Amino acid sequence: MAPHTFWKGYLKLSLVTCPVIMTPATTDNEKVRFHTLNRATGNRVVSEYIDSVSGKPVDDDDQVKGYERGEDEYIMLEDDELQAVALESTRTIDINVFVPHDSIEWIWYDKPHYLLPDDPVGEEAFSVIRDAMAATKTVGIARLVLYRRERAVMLEARDKGIIVWTLRYGDEVRNENEYFGDIKTAKPEAKSLDLMTDLIKERTKPWDTSMLGDPVQERLLDIISARKKGRKKPPKAEAQPERPSNVVNIMDALKKSLAAEGKGSKKR
Repeated sequence: MAPHTFWKGYLKLSLVTCPVIMTPATTDNEKVRFHTLNRATGNRVVSEYIDSVSGKPVDDDDQVKGYERGEDEYIMLEDDELQAVALESTRTIDINVFVPHDSIEWIWYDKPHYLLPDDPVGEEAFSVIRDAMAATKTVGIARLVLYRRERAVMLEARDKGIIVWTLRYGDEVRNENEYFGDIKTAKPEAKSLDLMTDLIKERTKPWDTSMLGDPVQERLLDIISARKKGRKKPPKAEAQPERPSNVVNIMDALKKSLAAEGKGSKKR
Protein backbone atom coordinates (compact mmCIF):
# COMPACT_ATOMS: atom_id res chain seq x y z
CA MET A 1 0.00 0.00 0.00
CA ALA A 2 1.36 3.44 -0.95
CA PRO A 3 2.14 5.63 2.08
CA HIS A 4 -0.30 8.38 3.00
CA THR A 5 1.32 11.74 2.22
CA PHE A 6 1.30 13.85 5.38
CA TRP A 7 3.98 16.30 4.20
CA LYS A 8 5.57 16.86 0.80
CA GLY A 9 8.67 18.91 0.02
CA TYR A 10 12.43 18.72 -0.44
CA LEU A 11 15.40 17.28 1.42
CA LYS A 12 18.44 19.52 1.00
CA LEU A 13 22.10 19.21 1.97
CA SER A 14 24.26 22.00 0.54
CA LEU A 15 23.69 21.76 -3.25
CA VAL A 16 22.19 18.27 -3.13
CA THR A 17 18.38 18.34 -3.24
CA CYS A 18 15.72 15.67 -3.75
CA PRO A 19 11.90 15.61 -3.53
CA VAL A 20 10.59 13.68 -0.51
CA ILE A 21 7.37 12.77 1.22
CA MET A 22 6.78 12.19 4.91
CA THR A 23 4.18 10.43 7.00
CA PRO A 24 3.85 9.95 10.80
CA ALA A 25 5.51 6.75 11.99
CA THR A 26 2.85 6.19 14.67
CA THR A 27 -0.94 6.08 14.61
CA ASP A 28 -3.81 5.93 17.08
CA ASN A 29 -6.48 5.12 14.49
CA GLU A 30 -7.04 1.67 16.00
CA LYS A 31 -7.85 3.04 19.43
CA VAL A 32 -11.43 2.97 20.70
CA ARG A 33 -12.90 6.43 20.27
CA PHE A 34 -16.00 7.85 21.94
CA HIS A 35 -18.42 10.61 21.03
CA THR A 36 -20.25 12.65 23.64
CA LEU A 37 -24.00 12.04 23.42
CA ASN A 38 -27.12 13.54 24.91
CA ARG A 39 -28.33 10.75 27.22
CA ALA A 40 -31.97 11.85 26.82
CA THR A 41 -32.05 11.81 22.99
CA GLY A 42 -29.07 9.69 21.98
CA ASN A 43 -27.91 12.50 19.66
CA ARG A 44 -24.30 13.65 19.39
CA VAL A 45 -23.26 16.78 21.28
CA VAL A 46 -21.32 19.26 19.14
CA SER A 47 -18.85 21.92 20.27
CA GLU A 48 -18.41 25.37 18.81
CA TYR A 49 -16.46 28.54 19.50
CA ILE A 50 -18.49 31.17 21.37
CA ASP A 51 -17.69 34.87 21.76
CA SER A 52 -16.79 35.27 25.43
CA VAL A 53 -18.67 38.58 25.73
CA SER A 54 -21.68 38.37 23.39
CA GLY A 55 -22.19 34.63 23.83
CA LYS A 56 -22.83 34.25 20.09
CA PRO A 57 -21.21 31.52 17.90
CA VAL A 58 -18.16 32.63 15.85
CA ASP A 59 -17.91 31.49 12.20
CA ASP A 60 -14.69 29.81 11.01
CA ASP A 61 -13.87 32.80 8.77
CA ASP A 62 -14.04 35.15 11.74
CA GLN A 63 -11.65 33.13 13.93
CA VAL A 64 -8.13 34.59 14.07
CA LYS A 65 -5.02 34.04 16.17
CA GLY A 66 -4.39 36.62 18.88
CA TYR A 67 -1.32 37.42 21.00
CA GLU A 68 -2.16 38.80 24.44
CA ARG A 69 -0.21 41.98 25.19
CA GLY A 70 -2.27 43.15 28.14
CA GLU A 71 -5.44 42.42 30.07
CA ASP A 72 -8.21 41.88 27.50
CA GLU A 73 -5.93 43.39 24.82
CA TYR A 74 -4.70 41.34 21.86
CA ILE A 75 -2.70 41.70 18.65
CA MET A 76 -4.45 39.83 15.81
CA LEU A 77 -2.29 37.86 13.37
CA GLU A 78 -3.62 36.52 10.07
CA ASP A 79 -2.70 33.07 8.72
CA ASP A 80 -0.62 34.52 5.87
CA GLU A 81 1.44 36.53 8.38
CA LEU A 82 2.13 33.40 10.44
CA GLN A 83 3.05 31.36 7.36
CA ALA A 84 5.42 34.07 6.11
CA VAL A 85 7.61 33.77 9.20
CA ALA A 86 9.35 30.61 7.99
CA LEU A 87 8.55 30.10 4.32
CA GLU A 88 11.63 28.05 3.42
CA SER A 89 11.31 25.61 6.31
CA THR A 90 7.67 25.06 5.40
CA ARG A 91 8.58 22.90 2.40
CA THR A 92 12.32 22.26 2.69
CA ILE A 93 14.30 20.17 5.18
CA ASP A 94 17.68 21.90 4.91
CA ILE A 95 20.25 19.97 6.96
CA ASN A 96 22.65 22.58 8.30
CA VAL A 97 24.55 20.60 10.95
CA PHE A 98 25.34 17.02 11.96
CA VAL A 99 25.94 15.68 15.47
CA PRO A 100 27.02 12.25 16.81
CA HIS A 101 24.10 9.80 16.77
CA ASP A 102 24.20 9.11 20.52
CA SER A 103 24.67 12.73 21.64
CA ILE A 104 20.96 13.63 21.73
CA GLU A 105 19.26 12.22 24.81
CA TRP A 106 15.91 10.44 24.40
CA ILE A 107 14.11 13.04 26.49
CA TRP A 108 14.39 15.53 23.60
CA TYR A 109 12.66 13.18 21.13
CA ASP A 110 9.06 14.11 20.36
CA LYS A 111 7.28 12.50 17.35
CA PRO A 112 8.77 10.14 14.72
CA HIS A 113 7.98 10.35 10.99
CA TYR A 114 9.01 8.24 7.99
CA LEU A 115 10.79 10.14 5.21
CA LEU A 116 11.22 8.61 1.74
CA PRO A 117 12.03 9.77 -1.80
CA ASP A 118 9.12 11.07 -3.85
CA ASP A 119 10.34 10.00 -7.29
CA PRO A 120 12.96 7.64 -8.83
CA VAL A 121 15.14 10.55 -10.02
CA GLY A 122 15.74 11.71 -6.44
CA GLU A 123 16.46 8.27 -4.99
CA GLU A 124 20.22 8.49 -5.57
CA ALA A 125 20.57 11.80 -3.73
CA PHE A 126 18.33 10.50 -0.93
CA SER A 127 20.40 7.30 -0.63
CA VAL A 128 23.70 9.20 -0.54
CA ILE A 129 22.52 11.40 2.35
CA ARG A 130 21.07 8.42 4.22
CA ASP A 131 24.09 6.14 3.81
CA ALA A 132 26.58 8.88 4.63
CA MET A 133 24.81 9.55 7.95
CA ALA A 134 24.85 5.82 8.73
CA ALA A 135 28.55 5.51 7.83
CA THR A 136 29.55 8.47 10.00
CA LYS A 137 27.17 7.48 12.84
CA THR A 138 25.69 10.96 12.80
CA VAL A 139 22.22 12.46 12.64
CA GLY A 140 21.21 15.62 10.79
CA ILE A 141 19.65 18.64 12.47
CA ALA A 142 17.34 20.94 10.52
CA ARG A 143 14.32 23.18 11.04
CA LEU A 144 10.88 22.44 9.67
CA VAL A 145 7.36 23.81 10.00
CA LEU A 146 5.15 20.99 11.30
CA TYR A 147 1.91 21.14 13.26
CA ARG A 148 1.76 24.92 12.61
CA ARG A 149 5.06 25.62 14.37
CA GLU A 150 8.67 25.75 13.22
CA ARG A 151 10.74 23.32 15.20
CA ALA A 152 14.09 21.58 15.21
CA VAL A 153 14.03 18.09 13.71
CA MET A 154 16.53 15.24 13.79
CA LEU A 155 17.10 13.03 10.72
CA GLU A 156 18.22 9.47 11.45
CA ALA A 157 19.16 6.86 8.83
CA ARG A 158 16.99 3.76 9.28
CA ASP A 159 17.13 0.78 6.92
CA LYS A 160 16.20 2.06 3.43
CA GLY A 161 14.64 5.28 4.71
CA ILE A 162 15.12 8.14 7.13
CA ILE A 163 13.33 8.80 10.42
CA VAL A 164 12.52 12.44 11.07
CA TRP A 165 12.09 13.13 14.79
CA THR A 166 10.57 16.40 15.87
CA LEU A 167 12.55 17.61 18.87
CA ARG A 168 11.15 19.30 21.94
CA TYR A 169 11.83 22.99 22.45
CA GLY A 170 14.51 23.92 24.96
CA ASP A 171 11.99 25.28 27.46
CA GLU A 172 9.81 22.13 27.31
CA VAL A 173 12.21 19.83 29.15
CA ARG A 174 12.40 20.45 32.87
CA ASN A 175 15.71 20.50 34.70
CA GLU A 176 16.15 17.04 36.21
CA ASN A 177 18.23 18.40 39.11
CA GLU A 178 15.13 20.16 40.44
CA TYR A 179 13.54 16.73 40.93
CA PHE A 180 16.43 14.32 41.50
CA GLY A 181 18.62 16.69 43.51
CA ASP A 182 17.11 15.81 46.91
CA ILE A 183 17.39 12.04 46.46
CA LYS A 184 19.85 10.61 48.97
CA THR A 185 23.17 9.49 47.49
CA ALA A 186 23.80 6.67 49.96
CA LYS A 187 24.80 3.45 48.19
CA PRO A 188 22.74 0.28 48.81
CA GLU A 189 24.30 -2.69 50.57
CA ALA A 190 26.33 -4.96 48.31
CA LYS A 191 24.18 -8.03 49.17
CA SER A 192 20.96 -6.19 48.30
CA LEU A 193 22.46 -4.99 45.03
CA ASP A 194 23.57 -8.53 44.13
CA LEU A 195 20.12 -9.95 44.85
CA MET A 196 18.41 -7.20 42.84
CA THR A 197 20.80 -7.87 39.94
CA ASP A 198 19.88 -11.55 40.06
CA LEU A 199 16.18 -10.66 40.08
CA ILE A 200 16.63 -8.44 37.02
CA LYS A 201 18.48 -11.23 35.20
CA GLU A 202 15.61 -13.63 35.96
CA ARG A 203 13.17 -11.21 34.33
CA THR A 204 15.31 -10.26 31.34
CA LYS A 205 13.88 -11.32 27.97
CA PRO A 206 14.45 -10.34 24.33
CA TRP A 207 12.50 -7.25 23.34
CA ASP A 208 9.17 -8.01 21.68
CA THR A 209 6.38 -5.66 20.58
CA SER A 210 3.87 -7.94 22.32
CA MET A 211 5.05 -6.24 25.53
CA LEU A 212 3.21 -3.12 24.35
CA GLY A 213 -0.30 -4.58 24.56
CA ASP A 214 -3.12 -2.40 25.88
CA PRO A 215 -5.33 -4.39 28.32
CA VAL A 216 -7.66 -1.41 28.86
CA GLN A 217 -8.30 -1.25 25.11
CA GLU A 218 -9.05 -4.98 25.08
CA ARG A 219 -11.54 -4.66 27.94
CA LEU A 220 -13.28 -1.74 26.22
CA LEU A 221 -13.68 -3.85 23.08
CA ASP A 222 -15.13 -6.66 25.22
CA ILE A 223 -17.69 -4.26 26.70
CA ILE A 224 -18.62 -2.92 23.24
CA SER A 225 -18.93 -6.46 21.89
CA ALA A 226 -21.22 -7.41 24.79
CA ARG A 227 -23.43 -4.37 24.13
CA LYS A 228 -23.70 -5.28 20.46
CA LYS A 229 -24.98 -8.71 21.50
CA GLY A 230 -27.57 -7.15 23.78
CA ARG A 231 -25.79 -7.80 27.08
CA LYS A 232 -25.76 -4.63 29.16
CA LYS A 233 -23.82 -5.99 32.13
CA PRO A 234 -20.12 -5.22 31.60
CA PRO A 235 -17.41 -7.81 32.31
CA LYS A 236 -16.42 -8.06 35.94
CA ALA A 237 -13.58 -5.67 36.75
CA GLU A 238 -10.35 -7.18 37.98
CA ALA A 239 -9.64 -6.77 41.68
CA GLN A 240 -7.36 -3.85 42.49
CA PRO A 241 -4.02 -4.87 44.04
CA GLU A 242 -3.60 -4.11 47.72
CA ARG A 243 -1.55 -1.06 48.57
CA PRO A 244 1.90 -2.23 49.68
CA SER A 245 3.16 -1.36 53.12
CA ASN A 246 5.81 1.35 53.40
CA VAL A 247 7.75 -0.76 55.89
CA VAL A 248 9.74 -3.30 53.88
CA ASN A 249 12.74 -5.45 54.75
CA ILE A 250 14.60 -5.22 51.45
CA MET A 251 16.66 -8.39 51.93
CA ASP A 252 13.62 -10.51 52.84
CA ALA A 253 11.59 -9.09 49.96
CA LEU A 254 14.39 -9.79 47.46
CA LYS A 255 14.89 -13.35 48.70
CA LYS A 256 11.17 -14.10 48.47
CA SER A 257 11.03 -12.52 45.01
CA LEU A 258 13.92 -14.65 43.75
CA ALA A 259 12.37 -17.78 45.24
CA ALA A 260 9.10 -16.99 43.46
CA GLU A 261 10.92 -16.32 40.19
CA GLY A 262 12.70 -19.66 40.50
CA LYS A 263 9.40 -21.51 40.90
CA GLY A 264 7.95 -19.66 37.94
CA SER A 265 10.87 -20.57 35.68
CA LYS A 266 10.54 -24.26 36.62
CA LYS A 267 6.84 -24.19 35.66
CA ARG A 268 7.73 -22.67 32.29
